[in-house]
Amino acid sequence: MTTHTDQQPVGQLVSQLSEQVSTLVRDELTLARIEMVEKGKRAGAGAGLLGGAGVIALYGLGALFVTIGALLALVMPVWAAALIVTVVLFAVAGVAALIGKNQVKKAVPPEPEEAMASGKRDVEAVKAAIQEGRHA
Repeated sequence: MTTHTDQQPVGQLVSQLSEQVSTLVRDELTLARIEMVEKGKRAGAGAGLLGGAGVIALYGLGALFVTIGALLALVMPVWAAALIVTVVLFAVAGVAALIGKNQVKKAVPPEPEEAMASGKRDVEAVKAAIQEGRHA
């Protein structure tokens, strides 16, 4: 039984190996870049939502002060309306903060985990192929 390697000269096999390793490395780097871009987008969106939550919380604080002033100066219906506005603003800020926190959490750690795992699998496959070649 003849194998494919028996029919090709060693120089050609080394050349093919070089080309395949080069292609593999380029593909792994492309995968890593794509993964990092995706994580960067998530981190940016999460940071934007957290910033928005901070601004909304400041509006809520202002509304709270208005509510306290209305409570001291006027009768029940005016401050009750202001209090409702305050509660709604803080609720919106809380929701935006939770969404932003989840977006940032999805982007951390900022390393291309899938590409690294794929690279490790490739290295293990090459090691296994070398081991099988030695035992043959």
